[in-house]
Amino acid sequence: MILDPKRLFPAESKARSIAAKLYETVRNLPIISPHGHTDPRWFAENEPFANPTALLIQPDHYIFRMLYSQGISLESLGISPLHGTAASVDPKEVWRIFAKNYYLFRGTPTRLWLDYSLENQFGLTKRLSSENADEYYEVIAKKLQTAEFRPRSLYEQFNIEVLSTTDSPLDTLEYHKATRESGWRGRILPTFRPDSLVDADYIGFLDNIQKLGQITGEDIGTWKGYLNALRNRRAFFKSMGATATDQGHPTALTADLDPNAAASLYTRILSGRSVPEEQELFRAQMLTEMAGMSVEDGLTMQLHPGSVRNHNRQLYERFGRDKGADIPSPTEYVRALQPLLNRYGNDQRLTFILFTLDETTFSRELAPLAGHYPALKLGPPWWFHDSPEGMMRFREQATETAGFYNTVGFNDDTRALLSIPSRHDVARRIDCAFLARLVSEHRLDEEEAFEVIQDLTVNLVRKAYKL
Repeated sequence: MILDPKRLFPAESKARSIAAKLYETVRNLPIISPHGHTDPRWFAENEPFANPTALLIQPDHYIFRMLYSQGISLESLGISPLHGTAASVDPKEVWRIFAKNYYLFRGTPTRLWLDYSLENQFGLTKRLSSENADEYYEVIAKKLQTAEFRPRSLYEQFNIEVLSTTDSPLDTLEYHKATRESGWRGRILPTFRPDSLVDADYIGFLDNIQKLGQITGEDIGTWKGYLNALRNRRAFFKSMGATATDQGHPTALTADLDPNAAASLYTRILSGRSVPEEQELFRAQMLTEMAGMSVEDGLTMQLHPGSVRNHNRQLYERFGRDKGADIPSPTEYVRALQPLLNRYGNDQRLTFILFTLDETTFSRELAPLAGHYPALKLGPPWWFHDSPEGMMRFREQATETAGFYNTVGFNDDTRALLSIPSRHDVARRIDCAFLARLVSEHRLDEEEAFEVIQDLTVNLVRKAYKL
C-alpha cells in the first residue's frame, strides 16, 4: 500500500481522531466539479483512452512542466508543436521517462494525486519506478480497453454529480449537445469563458469579434451590438446547461465608464490600433459589463486573475498555450474591484467568485472584501496553491474574516480526468484536519464541525454555482 488511510490528518492524536471521524461522513459524498478543463468530446464519444501516456501525462501540465524544468523536452513526451510534424514517439517510452523521473514529484500535490490514481483506480500498490514502469504500463493499458475505464463509466465510478468544462464563447457546444441527446444521465455542463472576445491582447481577437457577429447576426461594429452579441452567446450557453462564466484576466482591474466613453473605447479597440493601456481599460470595463449580464441572466461569475501567461516565449511560439509556463504575479483587489463593486457588489442577484494566485491577499484583501459584500465569495486555492499546504493556509487566512459561508467549497480545475477524485479527496481531508484542530482547541463544537464539513464538501458549491 502506498497511501496511509489517515494521510494529511493532524499529527496530534486527539485532532487526528476527530479528523478521521469527520472524514468518514464525507469521503463517499458525490463529487461536484463546477470548474475544470476536461474535454467534452470524451463524454460525447465515450471512446477508450488511447494509452496510459495519453491519459495521465500528456493532458497534465503539472506533470510536464516539472519534467521540462529538469531538461526533458516536450517533444520527447509526445507533445506536438503547433507547426510542422512532430517526431513519432512511442507512448511506452514516454511512460518510461516519466517513471524514471517520478522522484521529481516528491513532496508535491501531483505525487499525492498520482499515487491515489495508481492505487485506487488500477490496484498498483508499489511506488512507480524504472523497475516497474513496463509492468505498470501494461496493467493500465489493458484496463483502459475495458468498458469500466471509458469516460462515462469513470464519471459514474467517481460518483461525480456534475462536471463543468470551460469553453470558448464561439464554441458550437456540439459535444455537449451530443452527450445530452445520447440518453446518458451524466451532467457535463459548459462554462462561458469570454477571454477571446474581451481581451484585445488575445491572439486572433479581431477575427473572433467578426465570428461573433456572424454567429449572432448582431452588428458588432457598434458597442450596443457587441454587448447584445455577448448576451446572445451567454443565453445559448445557458440553454445548454451552463450555470457559470469564467474570466482569466492578467489583473483584477475593473472600470465603470459612461456609455459614450465605453463606446468610444470599443471603437478604438476594434480599429486594431489600441495601446496596452487602452486594452487594460477595456478588459476592466468588460468585467463590469459581465457582472451586469450575470445580474440579468443569473450565471455565476468567476474571475481568475494574476497569471502571467506564456512566460516562456520560445515554448509558447513552438507549442502554444497551456504548456506549464504560466507564472503567478502580485495582484491588487481592493482598489481594482471598487468600480465593479460600487455598481453591483450589493446586488444579491450576483454571485461573483474571486480566485487568486497571490496568497498575500487572502487575509489582507480578499477575506475582508468577501466578508462584507453580499455578491462576493472566495474561490478555493487555485493552481499553484491547490496543495495540502495551500488549502490549509487558505482556511487559516480566510476563515478569521470571511468565515466558512463566504467560500464556495472546492473545485479541481483539472484537465486530467483521473485526478478528479484524488484532488477532491485531498481537499476533504484538509478541511477535516482544519475543523478537527478547531474542535480540539475548543473553538468549535464537534457537532458544528460535522455540519460545516458537509457544507464545505457539497452544500456551498451547489448553492454558489446554482447546481
